[in-house]
Amino acid sequence: METLTIKTPADVLSFVGHTLGFWPRESLVCITLADDHVGATLRVDLPKPGTEHRYAQTVAGYLAHDTNAASVLFAVYTSAPEGAGHCKPQAATIAALTGALAERGLTIRDGLLVGDDTVSEYDGDPKDRLTLPLSATQSSQINAEFVYRGSNIDPTNRITLPASTKETQTADAVETRVKAIQDLNIRDALEQARTLWNGMLDAGAYPSDQQTVSLIADLQCPAIRDHLMADIPGIDEPADRVLLAQCHGTPNWSRVEWAQQLLMHAYTHSSTKHSAPILTAIAFINWWEGRGSKAHQFLELALDVDPGYRLAKLSDMMIGTGMIAGWNMDKETAYRAPGLES
Repeated sequence: METLTIKTPADVLSFVGHTLGFWPRESLVCITLADDHVGATLRVDLPKPGTEHRYAQTVAGYLAHDTNAASVLFAVYTSAPEGAGHCKPQAATIAALTGALAERGLTIRDGLLVGDDTVSEYDGDPKDRLTLPLSATQSSQINAEFVYRGSNIDPTNRITLPASTKETQTADAVETRVKAIQDLNIRDALEQARTLWNGMLDAGAYPSDQQTVSLIADLQCPAIRDHLMADIPGIDEPADRVLLAQCHGTPNWSRVEWAQQLLMHAYTHSSTKHSAPILTAIAFINWWEGRGSKAHQFLELALDVDPGYRLAKLSDMMIGTGMIAGWNMDKETAYRAPGLES
């Protein structure tokens, strides 16, 4: 694909929106740069007052994982107005971040302040600072190219689940299949489940209702569930390392995207009592893809339907600590949304 050139603040915001897939709110976004080439993109919620130093150290630590980075471009997205004496929103945060980055040999190249309706340079005299309407992003060259490639920007990162059949349609069939699985030798049950699942992942077409019931039932069994989730990236390494994205292989991201569609399809056929494993598996996919906030939302939904679901609880604690999937530490293995693969 043709190399894209970012020239204006509108280009930067378009790039951020398409990279994340949504328009950030009350967020700090940082982009690493090396020899005028874009590296990693990180979005985090703005910190609570009094936590700026610890927050800045955490953010700088994430950005330092891009070993090629020399500088950072940031954007503060907030509805908060400037304070007295033209004190900019999150001034303490940016000051702390500047120092934390310097400790790691990184400098801040530039910064943007993104409000509800305008974008401007973060630094500089307000009298001389160029302010642009956010609508300028719609006509930017970067935005036009990404839209042409099939990318889009959602207004928020809040997930919307498709309609589910819920309580009655497949619940009995799934329960019957679960009992049949429990009567099998675990090795035989696992082999059958993985054969079915990998066949779905390779088929490129949605499964039959009977196959979908079998998938939902397989996911109810923790020992089987973990292996099916580890099969998603298409990496032949130990399941625990694949699940935590701590392996050497590169995920087959098109396969991962298709797995999410298959799991969403299974969700629409599942009852409430059977949906927690499906939502948890989808959460892992989003975490692998660098979408921690969406992963958290899916885990919350899983815990809503089953408050005691252990994998969802543990996974939410892991994501809550700020742990990033290892694949996203390397631009060669990190996920790129459709249209952003170049």
